[in-house]
Amino acid sequence: MKAVPSPWSPAHRTGIASLLLAAGAAAVEPLWAVVPLASFLLLCAVLPFFSRSSFFLPVISSGNPDGNAVSLTFDDGPDPRVTPRLLELLAAAEVPAAFFVTGERAARYPELIRAILSAGHEVGNHSWRHDPLLMLRPMSVLRREVEEAQQIFAEAGIRPRAFRPPVGITNPRLPLALRESGMICVTFSRRGADWGNRRVAGLAGRLLQRVRPGDILLLHDVSPPGTGGVDRWLAEVGALLRGLRARSLRAVLLSDLIGQSVMERTCGPGKKGFDPPGQE
Repeated sequence: MKAVPSPWSPAHRTGIASLLLAAGAAAVEPLWAVVPLASFLLLCAVLPFFSRSSFFLPVISSGNPDGNAVSLTFDDGPDPRVTPRLLELLAAAEVPAAFFVTGERAARYPELIRAILSAGHEVGNHSWRHDPLLMLRPMSVLRREVEEAQQIFAEAGIRPRAFRPPVGITNPRLPLALRESGMICVTFSRRGADWGNRRVAGLAGRLLQRVRPGDILLLHDVSPPGTGGVDRWLAEVGALLRGLRARSLRAVLLSDLIGQSVMERTCGPGKKGFDPPGQE
């Protein structure tokens, strides 16, 4: 897959247009020059918080709407209390998914990464430790968060080609960091407002209410708080899968939905990165 291209982004074009407008306004009334410049700064501050915004770089937030298909994506895992049971549920329903995992958790639970891969799912890079303020950090920190996670995934025999920024926020430095790693930015078009599985009740209903063909659905592969939280969450995921089928929507691999590679395997079946747990 090609690395992230580097044409001028909407941010570049908007910035230049703002400067030209400011120069023209200043020729008439110097104070007027503040308006286009302030407007540009406001756009830079607000648009990165919208998961579908391609202001700073190309962002893939949905796929082909013509095939009655959607993709399930699970962030922030893996989690030993949740992931094995989720994999069982997905296998029983014959549903593939993409897991955007953190490098820190991948290093802590390599057997879960192997289980995800052995089940035929895809793995994407979700930074090293899911710092919600990552996009406010220096370039050196951003680069390290991306690359250290990639190194852990390499030990599992894969090279993720899709990166999902923490909280779905982007910044002007992200395009370079992803270009260096040969990755694309993939976010989502539908979220269940689960607050990282802290709000599980009604999750399926919130997603099904607005789901459309081509949607990339965001869920979380982490333990909900409280006794019985995992059971309640799995029940919601099961209800979601049934609801998708009732709407004649197929859950497909993320790479199939968006028509681009999400990960590459650097070692084949039978090698360490892809041996099922217990078969090393």
